[in-house]
Amino acid sequence: MAFRSNGPVILALPPFRGVTRRIILTAIVMYLLLLALGAFLPDMLGVLSGIFVLVPNNALPHQIWQFVTYPFIGIGLLSVGFALLSVWFFGSSLEEERGGLWLTEFFLVTTAGGGLIASVLARLLAGRFLGIDPATACMGMWPFSIALLIAFATFQPDAPVTAYFVLRLKAKYLAIGFLVLYVVMAVRSYARFDAFTTVWVAVMAYVYARFTPRRGLRTSLSEWWFSLRNAYYRSKRRRAAKKFTVYMRKQGKEVSLDDEGRYIDPNGKPRDLNDRNWMN
Repeated sequence: MAFRSNGPVILALPPFRGVTRRIILTAIVMYLLLLALGAFLPDMLGVLSGIFVLVPNNALPHQIWQFVTYPFIGIGLLSVGFALLSVWFFGSSLEEERGGLWLTEFFLVTTAGGGLIASVLARLLAGRFLGIDPATACMGMWPFSIALLIAFATFQPDAPVTAYFVLRLKAKYLAIGFLVLYVVMAVRSYARFDAFTTVWVAVMAYVYARFTPRRGLRTSLSEWWFSLRNAYYRSKRRRAAKKFTVYMRKQGKEVSLDDEGRYIDPNGKPRDLNDRNWMN
């Protein structure tokens, strides 16, 4: 894939580092591990896969780790390869622009958040909506790779993207096309819960990309918390300053304090921040 190029397609690979690299390497290690287990310990393969794939009846409420682990369980070399290639291109592009913290939060919000919503609804509907069975599984990196494409299209909807060096479309059309194609293929192969989960992962991807601050939720929440705490301490300092001025006035002394409760020298001399003798 190539981004924003109006000339010939250049087969240049994006940087392979950071959170994107860790996600891809984890998926490759898991794929190779499952491949080895399938060759030598097929019984263990079934047990391990059942633990890590997302099955609503298992994930809620006991095996909640499935909401994070199911993207790393892939089947089929070509399917896993193309999904990880998409993660590489779009993940590295978004990580370069938004940072590793943003991409980490995006992975958790989309995969875990979308998987949780899909699982809860699947259990509540219990097969009454499009035959979605809460006993079936969702797995693979495709939902997250589509989420990355949707996020990229949200930030740069008209950017020309050449998918796999063949299909050239604007990002917004490519994102819609990939999502619709994947959902249709999943439904036709009777993987309805897989399709349902992918739709919710895509919804979470759009919401996160559209409404989350550039530096991510964690940084924004931390800044909000510290600003709230600092405002509380400033208000306490102002109240203490008022009490101090009243006390000093009763002692026959006038002192001046600014709005933040800091002492103002009556002679107009600026206070040395390193000198604490004025406090005595």
